[in-house]
Amino acid sequence: MDKSMIAGMESLSEEDKRMATMIEQLQIRDSLRMYNNLVERCFHDCVDTFKHKSLQKQEETCVRRCAEKFLKHSMRVGMRFAELNQGAATQD
Repeated sequence: MDKSMIAGMESLSEEDKRMATMIEQLQIRDSLRMYNNLVERCFHDCVDTFKHKSLQKQEETCVRRCAEKFLKHSMRVGMRFAELNQGAATQD
């Protein structure tokens, strides 16, 4: 959080501060969940053997493509969700 956000939070009521803290914690949890899903999925799909200490070239390429695809998909879903939220807000 930057200084302007902290200064803005000082003017909030205690209930609003608790709500902001809870939202921040939920966002962190969701980010960690997304990261863990990414790691688990790409590892499962790309790593075939444990014969070597480091990833083989084809495994590394697979992991890179998997991660890029996963992140692009997540960004697209987030953008679509924002579009739907914006549409719902303008209908009110």
